[in-house]
Amino acid sequence: MAMKEPVCLIESDSDGRLRMVASAQKILDKIKQKVVVVSVVGLYRTGKSYLMNKLAGKNNGFPLGSTVQSKTKGIWMWCIPHPRKTDHTLVLLDTEGLGDVEKGNTKNDNWIFAMAVLLSSTLVYNSLGTIDNKSLENLHYVTELTKHIKMKSSKDENDDRAFVRFLPSFVWAVRDFGLRLEVDEKPITADEYLEHGLKEIKGQDRKYNEPRACLRKFFLPRSCFVFERPAKPQIMQKMEKMTDADLDPEFVEQAKRFTEHIYTKSETKTVGDGIMVTGKMLGELAKTYVKAIRSGKVPCLENAVVALAEIENARAVEQAQVHYGQKMKSVRFPTKTLKELSAIHASSEKAALSLFMKHSFKDENQEYQKKLVIVLKNKYNEICEKNFEESRKACKQIIKQVFKPLEKKVETGLYTGPGGYKTFCQDLQMMTDKYRHAEHKGVKAEEVLKSYLDEKASVAKTLLVADKNLSEAQRRAEGEKRKCEKAERDKLAMAEQQKIQERKMGDQQKSLEANIEQLKKKMERDQIQASGEHEKLIADIKKQRENADRAEARRLDDQQEALRRQKQSGERQSKQWYEHAIDAVAGFFGFC
Repeated sequence: MAMKEPVCLIESDSDGRLRMVASAQKILDKIKQKVVVVSVVGLYRTGKSYLMNKLAGKNNGFPLGSTVQSKTKGIWMWCIPHPRKTDHTLVLLDTEGLGDVEKGNTKNDNWIFAMAVLLSSTLVYNSLGTIDNKSLENLHYVTELTKHIKMKSSKDENDDRAFVRFLPSFVWAVRDFGLRLEVDEKPITADEYLEHGLKEIKGQDRKYNEPRACLRKFFLPRSCFVFERPAKPQIMQKMEKMTDADLDPEFVEQAKRFTEHIYTKSETKTVGDGIMVTGKMLGELAKTYVKAIRSGKVPCLENAVVALAEIENARAVEQAQVHYGQKMKSVRFPTKTLKELSAIHASSEKAALSLFMKHSFKDENQEYQKKLVIVLKNKYNEICEKNFEESRKACKQIIKQVFKPLEKKVETGLYTGPGGYKTFCQDLQMMTDKYRHAEHKGVKAEEVLKSYLDEKASVAKTLLVADKNLSEAQRRAEGEKRKCEKAERDKLAMAEQQKIQERKMGDQQKSLEANIEQLKKKMERDQIQASGEHEKLIADIKKQRENADRAEARRLDDQQEALRRQKQSGERQSKQWYEHAIDAVAGFFGFC
C-alpha cells in the first residue's frame, strides 16, 4: 500500500488521553505484508519531520513548520512500499515533539515515547547540536521505560536485561552539528562519537549517568549520524519548497547516508520470540497498547502478544480453510477412484496446514490447530459425500442407458414366453458386464448396481415361475443360482464400502502425520529464528565490548551471559512446548 500523505494514527482526546484513530487502523488492516516500522522522537522543532519525509522519498508530507509552534500532535503514520524489500511495507511514524512548552504534559510525553518504542523496529532520536549532558537529559524518557513498558505479565519475571531482546534498534540523528569528529585529536566515526558520549562519567551521581546507562543497556544495535546545518535560516523557513539543489551538498549527502542506512539495516518488526508483524498486526498491537494506557495500566508485551495471537490464530484458521477449499476445487466429480480424491485431499490439507503454521503462533494446547483439524475433516466429509452422490447419479444414468433394452423387453412382455427366463438372464448378464466396463461411474458402482439388480430379482422370479420350458428341478436350481448371485453382489458392495472405510482411516492417519510434520517444521523454523536473533544480539554486544572500559565490559559480559541463559532456557521450553503440542494433537486425533 502506498499512501499519498500521512494520517494521524494515535491522537490525544479532549481529556489529554491517547486514542486510536479508526480510519488509520483500517489502513493498517489492509496491509497483509510484513512491516519495517521506523519511528522518530525528539524535542519539538528539531526537524524530525524532515527526516521522515526524506525516508518517504518526498520533500513534504509530514508538516515541517517554520515557527516555534509544534506542528505534529500525537503519532502520525505514513505507509509506503519498502524501497529495498519487495515483500515489505515501510511504516514511518512521526511523533509529537517532546517537551512542548504549550503542552506542559510530561506524562503524555512519556506515553508517546513508550508507544514509539513499542511499535517500532528502529527508533530514531533527533536532537540539535551535540551529544552532551543537556541532550542526554532531554532523553530522560529512556530512564523511565521500565515504568511504562512491561515485558511479562508477572512482576517477578521482568528482568531489565531482557529488554534489549524486544526493543528496537537505535539511531541518534544529531542535527546542525558543527564540530569535528575527533577525540584526543584522533578522527572517529559518528558511531564512535555516540559511544563516547554514552560512557559513564566518573564522579557524577546516578541521575547524571542514568540516561547513558539505560541507552547502553536497552538498545542494540546503536548508530549515529551527524548532519551539517542544511542551509541559511531564511532558506530553512521554506524547507517544504526546497530541493536538494537549494541545500548544503554535505547535508544532502549525509541525509542520503542516513536514509540508506534505514532502508538496509532496519529489520522487520517482530514481537515475542521473533514473530514477524504485518500491517494488520501492527494496528492490533497499537490498539492493545493504547487500550492499556487509557485504562491506567502499563502496556505489557506478553499480554499484547497473547491478545494478538487469538486474533491471528482465528484468522489463520479461516485463511487455511479457504485455501483448502480453493485447492479442492480441482476435484472433478465423481472421481475415478478413492485414491484419487484422497491424494488431492492430502495435498490440499498439507498446503492448508502449512499456511496455518506460517501465520499462527502461541497456539496454547493447539486449540486453533484442533479447530482447523475439525473444519478440514468436516469439509472433506462433505466433499466425500458429494463424490458419493455424484457417483450414484452417474451410475444410475449409465444403468438407465445400458439396461434400457432390457426394460423395454420386460415392459412389452418379450420375456414371458417359453425360454423367456433364460433369454432374460442372458441379457441381464450381458448388460451387467457392459455396465461394469463403462467409464466415469465413480466409487459407488457396485452399490448402485446391487440396488438395481435387487429390484430386478422380482422380475426374474416371476419369469422363472412362468417359463414352461423349465422343470421343477431346473427352477429350484435357478433359484439357488439367483441366491448365489445376490450373495456375490452383496459381497462386492460390502467390499466397496469396506474400501471406503479403510480409505477414511488411512486419510485420518495421514492427516495426523501431516499435522505432526508441520508442527515439527514450525518448531525448527521458530528455533532457527529465535537462535538467529539471540546470536545477532550477542554479536552486537561483542562489538560494543571492543572499546568498552572495564566496568562497561563487565556489564556487557553479564548481559551476554544472561542472553545465553535465556537462549538455552528458550530452547528447552520450546522443545517441551512442541512435545506437548504433538502429544495434544495425537491425543485429539484419538478421540476425533
